[in-house]
Amino acid sequence: MEKATFAAGCFWHVEEEFRKIKGVIDAKAGYTGGNIPEPRYEIVCTDKTGHAEAVDIIFDPKIISYEQLLEVFWSIHDPTQLNMQGADIGTQYRSAIFYRDEKQKKSAEKSKREKQKNHDKKIMTEVVSAKEFYKAEEYHQRYMEKKKDNPVYNMMNWFKG
Repeated sequence: MEKATFAAGCFWHVEEEFRKIKGVIDAKAGYTGGNIPEPRYEIVCTDKTGHAEAVDIIFDPKIISYEQLLEVFWSIHDPTQLNMQGADIGTQYRSAIFYRDEKQKKSAEKSKREKQKNHDKKIMTEVVSAKEFYKAEEYHQRYMEKKKDNPVYNMMNWFKG
């Protein structure tokens, strides 16, 4: 098994999307890239800790490659937005790839260059070395799955098409 860590806005949606992928063994919502240990949601939301809402993924490289996970990452958010995704604004919602070794770093940088060729706006995604990942509070784990019976959630998904 291998690990990958991505930030692409609110971790609820990111976690949900990666959980759907064959070969992804687990995905956890959490915080990384900041400057204080053991951050909690309330302090991360102040936009003062440097943490990003991120998803830590365990995957089976015999089933899905890191490069394929990168393709999913690019497809689920707008990497041209700086420190935001949609209505979520702040550095905690930034787009980032947190690489774990030189192979992941090279793959991430190559993927970013390729994606930039197809964008007229500058891609703002950071490619940075992984720092410690702190699992978010339990109520954030599988959040979208927990809300699937909520009429507002279902209506929002209906509007997405």
